[in-house]
Amino acid sequence: MEIVLYEPEIPPNTGNVARLCAAMGVRLNLVEPLGFSLEDKYLKRAGLDYWQHVDVLVHPDWQALLSHAGERRLVLSSARQGESCGRFEFRADDLLVLGPETRGLPRELFEAHSDHVRIPLRDGLRSLNMSTAAGILLFEALRISGELPE
Repeated sequence: MEIVLYEPEIPPNTGNVARLCAAMGVRLNLVEPLGFSLEDKYLKRAGLDYWQHVDVLVHPDWQALLSHAGERRLVLSSARQGESCGRFEFRADDLLVLGPETRGLPRELFEAHSDHVRIPLRDGLRSLNMSTAAGILLFEALRISGELPE
């Protein structure tokens, strides 16, 4: 299992996801361009004690991420489309893809990849914070695939 942040924009969110990845033992993939430097103090503050434990790969673009993924499945997340994350049949080698905070994943990625998942929300709510969504999706993916650490 791996997490992919496509063009993340907000350093503390990425720092929180990095901390999550360290705690759960999953790789974090960042697809450029990033909305910040990896030396950003806010990014480091969010995951300060964990950076030495984060397995992070930075990809210059989507094509580089696809090369890294190989035959593994990309599971794209959305606030409004896809199967509920509690019912989705996650697999241990999935890459969970989350989009930039202000705009989400581009339509062309959804058109190119058929596996879409969402976190069900109450009516009238637009979305969750990206790092919160990453935590929910990763937990469900690890639980459903039988890979949740004890």
